[in-house]
Amino acid sequence: MSIQKIQQEINDIGTAQSFTIIGDPGCEGLGTTMMEVYAHALAISASTKFTLVVGDFVPQGTDRFYRDVTELTNIIAQNPVYALRGNHDTGEYDAHFGRHNYALIGKYFTVVVLDNALRKFEPEGLALLQKVLARPDVVNVVVAFHIPLPNHYTKNSVSQEEFAKLQAAYHDHKDKIAYFICGHVHSRFIDTVDDKTFICTGGGGAMIEDVSADIRAADVNYHVVRFTYANNQLAYKIIDLNHTMYSKENTDTIMRSKLYDTVKDELLAHLKYLMFAERAQRRGYTKVANLFRALGESEYRHARNFYAIYDRAKPFSKTIADFIPLEDFEYQRQYKMLRDHAQEKELPLTEQAYSAAAAAEKEHAALLRQAADMDTFEATTFYVCPVCGYLMTDKKDRCPVCGVPARDFEIFTPVPASPAKD
Repeated sequence: MSIQKIQQEINDIGTAQSFTIIGDPGCEGLGTTMMEVYAHALAISASTKFTLVVGDFVPQGTDRFYRDVTELTNIIAQNPVYALRGNHDTGEYDAHFGRHNYALIGKYFTVVVLDNALRKFEPEGLALLQKVLARPDVVNVVVAFHIPLPNHYTKNSVSQEEFAKLQAAYHDHKDKIAYFICGHVHSRFIDTVDDKTFICTGGGGAMIEDVSADIRAADVNYHVVRFTYANNQLAYKIIDLNHTMYSKENTDTIMRSKLYDTVKDELLAHLKYLMFAERAQRRGYTKVANLFRALGESEYRHARNFYAIYDRAKPFSKTIADFIPLEDFEYQRQYKMLRDHAQEKELPLTEQAYSAAAAAEKEHAALLRQAADMDTFEATTFYVCPVCGYLMTDKKDRCPVCGVPARDFEIFTPVPASPAKD
C-alpha cells in the first residue's frame, strides 16, 4: 500500500534523505487528463524515499473519490505517499488518510504537516509544531500546509492574524525551520516569508492558472518539488514534467493500438454530431441542434482523455513549434500528392477537397510561425470559411478558395482568460 493512513502524531522516517512534493492533483476533478499528470508526478517521485501531496487529492470529499484516487495511487506509486488536507479534501478524509496534523521525523530532516484547509491553523497543529521544534534531535524542518502564507504574489492566502499564530508557535526555534511549502494555487512561485524560503506548488494535475502579471500560466509547467539532503543541507529542485515518466499504459501494444482506434472513433463521432447540428440549425430545429453540439463536445472530451494516455503532451511553451512541421508536410507534400493521384484517377470531389485543404494548411503554417512567439503574437480576429475551412486574418468579400460569401464566415475573437479558482 502506497497511501499512508496516519494514526500517530509522530512518525519515524529513519535515515530518509529525499522526498517529493506534489500539489493539487485532484482539485478540478479526477478525469483522465488530470490523473495522467498525477501519474507522471508519482512516477518521477519514485526515486525519493516518500511523497507528500500538499492538499486537494480530490475535487469533493466523498468516499467514492477518495477510493478512486487511492486505488490509482496504490497501483502507480512506488514509495509511501502521505496526504495533507486541502480545502477540497473534506467529508471522508479522516477515514482514508487519518490525522490532519502530524510530523515525519528523521535523522536528516523533519516534515511537519499542518491543517489550514479552512484558512485557519488548528490549535492541535500549532501545539504539535511547537513540541516538535523543541526536540533536540529535530533539524532541517519543512513546515507543510495547503493555503499559502501572506506573500508578494497572491492575496489567496491565510490572514496576517493566522500567520501570527504560526509565528508564535515556531518563534523560539525559528532557526530550525528550513522551508515553508504549500499548494492551493495552481501554479508555482518561490518567495521569502519571515526570512525563510516559501515554496508554493500546485502543478500536480489541476489546470495551471495565472497568478499575477509576473507569474503567468504560460510560464509554468506541470511539476513536482524534490527535496534532497546532501552536504549537510536540505536543498530543493523544481522538476518539470516534460517527458514521459509514467509509460505503463503504452507498454501493452494491443491496448496502445486500441487507444489509437478509440481516439479516431471518438473524433469521427464528434465530427458527425457537429455536422448534423449544423443541418438541424439551418432547418430551424434549434433544440435538436443544441443537443448535437453538446454531444459533439462530449465526444471530443472522450477523445481528449484517450489521447492523453496515448501521447504525452509537450510542455506548453514548446507546443506551437511542434505543430508547424506537420502543417508544412501536409500542404507541401502529402495533400499535393493525394490531389495529383485523385486527378489522375478522375476523382474530382477528392481532388477538390485536397486542393482546398492544402491552401488552408499553408495559411495555418504561416500563422503558427507567427504564434510560436506567443508574447509578440498580435492577430486578434480570424475568419473561417464554413464550407472549405480556409482561414483568414483579413475579411474578404468571398472565400478565395471556394467562393462562399463573407456573411457566412465564422468569426473567432479572443475569449477572456478564466479567473483563478479558490
